[in-house]
Amino acid sequence: MERNIGIMEVAIIGITGYAGTVLYELLTNHPQISQINLYAHNLTQSTPLGKITGQFSFGEQIVYPYDAQQIMENNDVVFFATPAGVTSKLAQPFLKQLFPVIDLSGDFRLNDPKQYEKWYQKPAANEDELKSAYYGLADLQNNDDQKYVANPGCYATSILLGLAPLVQNDLIQPDSILIDAKSGFSGAGKKLTTMNHFVNAHDNLQIYKPNQHKHIPEIMQKLKEWNQNVDYIQFMTTVVPMNRGIMSSIYVQIKPKIRFQNIQDAFKTCYQNSPFVFTTPNLPTVKEVVGTNECHLGFSYNPKTNYLLVDSVIDNMIKGAAGQAIQNLNQLFHFSITDGLKLTPTLP
Repeated sequence: MERNIGIMEVAIIGITGYAGTVLYELLTNHPQISQINLYAHNLTQSTPLGKITGQFSFGEQIVYPYDAQQIMENNDVVFFATPAGVTSKLAQPFLKQLFPVIDLSGDFRLNDPKQYEKWYQKPAANEDELKSAYYGLADLQNNDDQKYVANPGCYATSILLGLAPLVQNDLIQPDSILIDAKSGFSGAGKKLTTMNHFVNAHDNLQIYKPNQHKHIPEIMQKLKEWNQNVDYIQFMTTVVPMNRGIMSSIYVQIKPKIRFQNIQDAFKTCYQNSPFVFTTPNLPTVKEVVGTNECHLGFSYNPKTNYLLVDSVIDNMIKGAAGQAIQNLNQLFHFSITDGLKLTPTLP
C-alpha cells in the first residue's frame, strides 16, 4: 500500500456533521493527499459544497451523490462520517471488494450485533461483517494490512488510553474502575435538543445517559480483550458548557504491593513510541489539547485509600474522531504517523 507523496485521492461520505467537516479541514493540509472527493448519501444530484454548508462557501468543491462503484474507481480510500445506522447500510460493496474504509461512525465498532442493537437502538450489520472490521485504537496498535477500520468513539479513546497500561499489566483491582467523564457540546452533534439549547446549556452542568452511554460496550469489549478479569465499569457522563474537549477522570484502586513508580513506568513503556500521548507532571486541562491530536494524561495517588486518579484529556473532534481517523490512514498506507497532524492548541 505504499504511495507516492501527493498523489492519493480520498473520499469522504458525510460532510455536514462536525466530524466530517473537521476531517475535511485536516485532510486539506495532509502532505500525501492530492484530491478530496465528497459524497452524500442523501443527495440526488451534484451540489456545490457552499450550498450544503456555509462553512466552506469560499471553495468550489462539489459534493456528489453516493455511488459505491464510482467511489471505488476514483479514490484510494473512503472515510465514512455518517450517523450511526447509515454506514451499515452502505458498507457492503466496500467489504465485498476489500476496499479500504475508515469508518468514524459506531456501526462497526462492536463484534456482537445484539450488543449494537441494545446500545444503539438500530439494526446491526451482520455478525460476519462486524467481525471483519478492525477496531483502530491507533496509539496502541497498528492496522497494517487491514481493510475496514472502525474508528473508536471519543469517550472510548480518552478512557482506553487512560486505562490501557493499568489493565494490560494487571496493576489494578478489576472491579474498582469508576469513570467521571465530561464533554463539550460538539460531542452531541448538530441536532438541537433541550440539553444543548443555549438557555439551558449556558452556565450549567448536566449529567446525561448515566450508565447508558453507547460507548460503554466498546470500552468493555477492549478491556475484556486486555484482561478477562474486568467484568464491568462505573461510567458517568456530563455535558459542560464548552464547544470542544473531553476530560475523563478515571478512578482505580491499585493492587497491593504495586507502587506508584510501577504505574509511572507502565505508562512510560506503553506510550514511548506514540507521538500523541503524553504524561504530564501536573493534572492536565482541556485547553492544553483542544485543536490537537494529543491525549494528555496526569495522575494523583492517594496512599491512604490506594486509589489512583488518571486524568485524561483530548479534543473530542480531533483525537476523538477526525484526527485519529487520519492516524489510521497514515498507518494503513505506511505514511509518517504525524502526517497532517502536526497541530498546535487553539488559544486562547
